[in-house]
Amino acid sequence: MPDIRYVVISDMHLGEEDSVLTCLREGNWQINWREASPTLISLVECLRYLIKQNQNKTRPTLILLGDILEFALATDNEAAMGFERFIELIMPRKKKMFNRIFYVPGNHDHHLWESARETQYVEHVMGLSPGSELDIPWHTTNMFMESEPPLTNYFLTRLIQRYPGLKRFVIATAYPNFGLITPNREKCVVLHHGHYVESLYLLMSVLKRKLFPEKPEPEVIWDIEGENFAWIDFFWSMAGRSGEVGKDMEMVYEKMNNPERFRDFLMERAEMIADKEDIPWIPGDWAEEKMLKALATYLAERAAGIERGRRKKALDDEGIESFKKYVSRPVKLQIANDLKGPVPRDVTFVFGHTHKPFEETMQFDGYPAPLKVYNTGGWVVDTEEAAPVMGGALILLDENLDAVSLRMYNESQSEGDYKVKVAAASPAGAQPTPFYLRMLGLVDAGRNPWKSFSETVAKEVKHRAARPRQ
Repeated sequence: MPDIRYVVISDMHLGEEDSVLTCLREGNWQINWREASPTLISLVECLRYLIKQNQNKTRPTLILLGDILEFALATDNEAAMGFERFIELIMPRKKKMFNRIFYVPGNHDHHLWESARETQYVEHVMGLSPGSELDIPWHTTNMFMESEPPLTNYFLTRLIQRYPGLKRFVIATAYPNFGLITPNREKCVVLHHGHYVESLYLLMSVLKRKLFPEKPEPEVIWDIEGENFAWIDFFWSMAGRSGEVGKDMEMVYEKMNNPERFRDFLMERAEMIADKEDIPWIPGDWAEEKMLKALATYLAERAAGIERGRRKKALDDEGIESFKKYVSRPVKLQIANDLKGPVPRDVTFVFGHTHKPFEETMQFDGYPAPLKVYNTGGWVVDTEEAAPVMGGALILLDENLDAVSLRMYNESQSEGDYKVKVAAASPAGAQPTPFYLRMLGLVDAGRNPWKSFSETVAKEVKHRAARPRQ
């Protein structure tokens, strides 16, 4: 009978007040760092119930698929304390739920990758004799690295090793793509946070092409990260922690979730700058204002194109095009390169980032069969109005790398619509997997712990939606 071998979650945004997994003080919008949120507690109870049903008592592996800690809109200590509350629930001394944890950073926690790779490079250099030729620091890990010595996530590892029972526990880092594969190499799962499926996060590569159109577009994942890591790290993982400027950046991030508000904000700033500042190479305030408003319009259009801000479909046409481009080239090339052979016949792709959970089969160039695609959703409430396409999910994998999505919730105006369900991406006419049927039999939306989770998250989503926004 199939058991849960891997659990995947993303976009927890621990430390951000809009996350239902961050605890707020009763009666206000201040964060309560000493307690876990009711939704987080209930989510872990659901997960613990499922894992207890495993017949093989080997604990599963947890894969944290990016944007787990909120480094764009919270300070390091705030994000770290949010992570501590999570660890206290899943890894108590005598009831640890997982035997390993892999962390695949996203854009909001990209700095964890930078600190891991820089520390790794220092340790590599320390093993060389003086005068040796030094390698370029690595921008990526191998995809299929589960059995390799772990690249330690030093910050989080040292953080949790302070707890009894975790003195030797290591959180491993993989970036930007992490892969699992069966022994016969005929089936694999690729996991990526999801930021590189959007052109916004390739901004430096886009600018390079505009300035030097004769230069080729990067297709190898090392080159993609090498060109864009600084932009992602600065704007999406560091700017919000920059003192008083960081508070202003939070306002900008929030406005980006509403394209009309963001455009009005940028136009207002353009008028203000044109009125107060003199741009030497542009004659007259009217020309300065016109140029700045043109720039503001461009930025507003880019913000409107962020997949997380599109609230009608799980992936719209532009999102699908960008998504397929990433999977068909950089991901496929890395699979073939790391395996030194053909792409497996059965591939599942798991990502998050958009906060819009879904599961479906999709065809990609260069693959022998359609891919099973899963999105993990997210746990943040961005706007006052509920968007049914937004929600949170857990992806579960068994020992055969068959996947199911545990759809924990989707936003709704009605609390009665909040019900946990099991879903799977399956080709038309295909029989459901034994793993899917087993999970289906274990999840009863009308009984606890599922019922109590739905009641809790419905209240928490409504509460977050009511938070005043700038």
